[in-house]
Amino acid sequence: MYLSKYELNPLPCRLISSFYNNIRSAYTSLDLTLREGHEGYHQLAKCPQPVGYKALANRERALQGPSSTSTTGTAALSQSQKNALAAKQKAHAMSLAMKPGQQIPMNAFMMYMSGSQLNIFSINITTSAVLTPITNILTMDSTVFGQLSGGNVDLQMPKLIFVALNLAWLALGLYKMSSMRLLPTTSADFTYKIQWKDMMELSSIPPDSLIPA
Repeated sequence: MYLSKYELNPLPCRLISSFYNNIRSAYTSLDLTLREGHEGYHQLAKCPQPVGYKALANRERALQGPSSTSTTGTAALSQSQKNALAAKQKAHAMSLAMKPGQQIPMNAFMMYMSGSQLNIFSINITTSAVLTPITNILTMDSTVFGQLSGGNVDLQMPKLIFVALNLAWLALGLYKMSSMRLLPTTSADFTYKIQWKDMMELSSIPPDSLIPA
């Protein structure tokens, strides 16, 4: 009777079979579907559709045939998905708008602990409290709410809240600068505007008010 080499030595066959099964299970469990939380989802969503995609979709729809029930169900499902996505984006926009409010108490405590004396620590904290809100307001549309600008979410209220909190943060920083005497808030800061009168002539005759009657 003829015996193959695999029957004579079954160990390599078993090793190859187990290796093949491991690779197959690893690749079959791989999920290549791109979802909303993945990196690059919003950038790919903004890309234009490839050439011929619309014609292919119409062809598949024509092959499936008219079905009012399935069409209604698909439309309702897509609308519910759109509503869920809009609600999620709105909640994300509100969380971004409330971020400065979470940083204000920490910065206020640090400014209180730094004191009113001029030193490196107090100057750094005060400068950060003044420049950071201004930078946040100026770059609000590009950095903070840039990823949500292309959606169907109304960003007017989150932006107003974001600006209001940054203005409160800026007012706190300006108050700290005023307590450190870095702002011109007293009359002594404007002494350079005082115009001193020059005497035109001098006389040794006392005025009439000083002459005894």
